Amino acid sequence: MSDITTDDVKPAKLQLRKAQMRSFVRAIGMLPVLIILGILIQAACVYFTGEGRFLTWQNMSIVAQQASINAVLGAGMTFVILTGGIDLSVGSILAASAVTGLLVSLNFGDLGILAALLMGGAIGLVNGALIAFLRLPPFIVTLGSLTAVRGFARLLGSDTTVFNADLPFAFIGNSSLSFGNLFSIPWLVVIAFLVILASWLVLRRTVLGVHVYAVGGNEAAARLSGIKVWAVLLFVYGISGLLAGLGGVMQAARLYAANGLQLGQSYELDAIAAVILGGTSFVGGIGSIWGTLIGALIIAVLTNGLILLGVTDIWQYIAKGAVIIGAVALDRYRLRGSART
Repeated sequence: MSDITTDDVKPAKLQLRKAQMRSFVRAIGMLPVLIILGILIQAACVYFTGEGRFLTWQNMSIVAQQASINAVLGAGMTFVILTGGIDLSVGSILAASAVTGLLVSLNFGDLGILAALLMGGAIGLVNGALIAFLRLPPFIVTLGSLTAVRGFARLLGSDTTVFNADLPFAFIGNSSLSFGNLFSIPWLVVIAFLVILASWLVLRRTVLGVHVYAVGGNEAAARLSGIKVWAVLLFVYGISGLLAGLGGVMQAARLYAANGLQLGQSYELDAIAAVILGGTSFVGGIGSIWGTLIGALIIAVLTNGLILLGVTDIWQYIAKGAVIIGAVALDRYRLRGSART
């Protein structure tokens, strides 16, 4: 005869509902903020300019392209931050990779893509080796790389802008993948989506992904459990550098040009902002790659909306910083609230 009563079942159901609510809140992340931001910008465009230019297919395509490079950099940054690290050098790596890709393309055509990717991956592995084997703080290592790699990029291009009017992979930045007469998707967006999808598969469907989360959750415990922490750190910084190299290819393909002085400046801050907006914890072990995509879209939507409204770049910086801080605070409040319900 069972001793379970109706009074015992009710608390169990309540706990199940709480768990389901927390899972739902984590799953949607900052998506409500993205939707609300889009609606507010559309309303502001109608009110101040008399035109609803924001929510148009053409402008949404522009927003997606603007978010694509940041999403690629953010994907690599997600791997790094999940381990409790940081990579401040991705903007400089992007510049060095773009210059490398253009220089190689002048004589060897499409091999410029491979050269850019190898450059990015190699610099990322150097960062990872310094952190994994010499136990240097990630912040210090990548801060040093930010400056050193920027100087290296300027040396590669002889401190001038490198042009290639016949860039063989220019279609990446200026063409679309067409599906007959139905619709087309810019190649920048296609590449960004494939990077996000591949990153999700690695993080959620492989043992390596489990190890990344484990190192970020508790590095000492991960090491004691047999995980090769050094290998995980080499991987995450290597993939961050590789994806920064891919970002360099994408940027060079858009511009037909690259230079080591200005290209990629402050990109690391946008990438970090996208990751944190997406719900990844700075202390490591908690986060999602799809959240990073939403974070990159929030930044792109905000930037695009402010431009459409004619806001000066000074106020754009102020507004972008305020919205990022406010959005993260709101997300943390929602998560705490869901834990109490």
